This record gives sequence, C-alpha cells and structure tokens, in this order.
Amino acid sequence: MPNMSYCRYENTSYDLQDVVDTLFDCDVDEQLSKSELRGLDTILELAKDIVEMEDKITNILDNSEKDNWNV
Repeated sequence: MPNMSYCRYENTSYDLQDVVDTLFDCDVDEQLSKSELRGLDTILELAKDIVEMEDKITNILDNSEKDNWNV
C-alpha cells in the first residue's frame, strides 16, 4: 500500500532504517528469494538516486520551517 502523502517520508525513513539495520546484521552469503534480490537491487538504485539529489533535498530542508519538525 502506498504511503499517504502527509507521512510518506516519515514512514519510508522507518522502513529504510529497518533495511539498513538488517544489512548491518546479515551475512553476505545470506540466501534471498528472487523477489527479495530484485527488491534489494531496486533499493540500491534508489539510494544512488537519492544521493544524487542531496543538494535538492538539502534545499527543501533549508527552505522549510524547521520549528515544525524535530531532527
């Protein structure tokens, strides 16, 4: 189910943190299903896209009223 637009980034950040934690804890020879392998590959490609948009993301954060959210 897609995230609601008002909590998209918040919910996705929790899920992505779970992925990062799992990657830190797993062995490189872990056996994954084909669909999980495709999903992991997609996450890697999306992470590269996000890193390439670092300036844009920083501008969004800088232009937002930071007193509306806690870091």
